[in-house]
Parts: sequence; structure tokens; C-alpha cells
Amino acid sequence: MLCARMTVVSGREKLSQSVGDVALAHCPWRIVDDCGGAFTMGAIGGGIFQAVKGFRNAPSGMSHRMRGSLTAIKTRAPQLGGSFAVWGGLFSMIDCGLVKVRGKEDPWNSITSGAMTGAILAARNGPVAMFGSAAMGGILLALIEGAGILITRFASSQFPTGPQFAEEPAPASMSAPSFGDYRQYQ
Repeated sequence: MLCARMTVVSGREKLSQSVGDVALAHCPWRIVDDCGGAFTMGAIGGGIFQAVKGFRNAPSGMSHRMRGSLTAIKTRAPQLGGSFAVWGGLFSMIDCGLVKVRGKEDPWNSITSGAMTGAILAARNGPVAMFGSAAMGGILLALIEGAGILITRFASSQFPTGPQFAEEPAPASMSAPSFGDYRQYQ
């Protein structure tokens, strides 16, 4: 998996790796992690949604409504979790492939992966559906990546990386500061 190259630098061997090789080494675990995370997200979100839906559609009476809610959760939540897992796994595989092909990891990989995932999952419905799903996947991922970039920039401007020192003007005369001069403690 990990493609390392040996290079000779001034008589000594040095192990060097490209960005794509390092990211590719983590890809099998990343794919499994994304697939599991997507399943969990789909199962929990689907469980909440199905609980409300099953409760509303059940016959009157609290015991009937609770039983209807539980039945809807057991029936539909695992299916929704599986659908999310397929989407997450396919997205991660495409993203890892793009990192390997392009040799860098940037927002364009995620946007392209979202578009390609949408197109592949809609392939059974024809080219028009593929194009529409690809556009929606790309737009959705572009919005997510853009929001992430904006949040990162906002957070980095709130917390500067180092101390900011203001330049003090040069004193006009070189007189010794008095005992009560507060500037000597700044």
C-alpha cells in the first residue's frame, strides 16, 4: 500500500514519501471509518425520524403508538444506515483514489468525489438522473467544503499563532526612566 522511495542525499539514504503515498497508507482505515460513521449517522438519524413517523401513523392509544414507533425503527433504521454506509464508503474510495492520482489532498478531491458518488449511485436510473445527482453531490460538497474553509479562516483570525508585538517609537531623549514609569513593566 505505502509506496516509499529511497533517495541518496549526500552519501546517506533517506526515506521519502509523497503526499499521495502517505494519504494512501491511511486509506483502508479511512474507508472503513467513514463507512462505519456514515452507518451510525444514518441509523441514528433514521431511527429518530422513523420513531416520530411510526408514532404518528400508529392507531390511537399510547401502547399502540409506542409499538408502532418501535416497529418502524427496527424495520427502517438499519436500511437507512446501510444506504448511508454505501454512500460514505464509495465517497471515501473515490477520494482516496483522487489523492493517489493527483498527489495532493485539497477541497477539489472532496467536491469531485461527491459528484462522482452521486453519479455512480444514480447510474441505474439513466444518464439524466446521473447528471442531476452528480450536480447535487458536487454542489453539496462544495457548500460543505466552503463552510469548512470559512470556519477555519474565522477561527484562525480569532486565535493568532504567536504574540503580536507593537513597535514602540524611539525615545526623544535618553533620560533614565523614573521609578514610577509603568512602561518598563510592559
